Amino acid sequence: MGFEDLTGTFSVADIVMSIGLSFILAIIIGFVYRWTHRGVSYSQTFVHTLVILAMIVSVVMLIVGSNIARAFALVGALSIIRFRNAIKETRDVGFIFFAMAIGMATGTRFYTLAAVATGAISGATILMERFNMFKLDVRSQILKIQIPAGVDYSTLFDDVFLRYTSQSELVSAESIRAGALTELMYTVRLKGSAKPYELIHDLQVLTAGQKVTVLTGCDQTDL
Repeated sequence: MGFEDLTGTFSVADIVMSIGLSFILAIIIGFVYRWTHRGVSYSQTFVHTLVILAMIVSVVMLIVGSNIARAFALVGALSIIRFRNAIKETRDVGFIFFAMAIGMATGTRFYTLAAVATGAISGATILMERFNMFKLDVRSQILKIQIPAGVDYSTLFDDVFLRYTSQSELVSAESIRAGALTELMYTVRLKGSAKPYELIHDLQVLTAGQKVTVLTGCDQTDL
């Protein structure tokens, strides 16, 4: 029984160029991700995964080549992979597709396209971060208030909200501590002169000293 090595369909130089270029361009993507990242959920392993992903996709594209049957076989084989970790930020999905696209370009030997695309997309990402584009300049907070069970909260905080907020809305009410407390969640927009610690103090007077939490910068925080 004979064995046939199909590696000869592309040269060693093609392999080195494809994988090497995908590595270099993915390193650039990783640095761009780190430079433009906001929030507290930065993960070094995620950046490593971006680099590895670009290289793997490059190898996959070399394997597939122009063989449709081989492409369908790889799709079936890779479909068994399941990811259990949730993506915390929507921009992370964009970087995943960014790395995959560069890997596909280098794997199909569109080297110039891969380099130009990396520069253009990275430049656009840095530009948006540098000038803070599309920011909605509002002072919105998430407010969590715990009160004893059975207390009528429908108008309890109206006076405090009138003093400190320009907008408030009840989002949820939940029974906690085996029914001993009720936790209320509001979205509020503080007035320009309002201080969060003053709001907390006045609310605690009405809640018999129960816990009051103000989450500021909620668009930058993983909740």
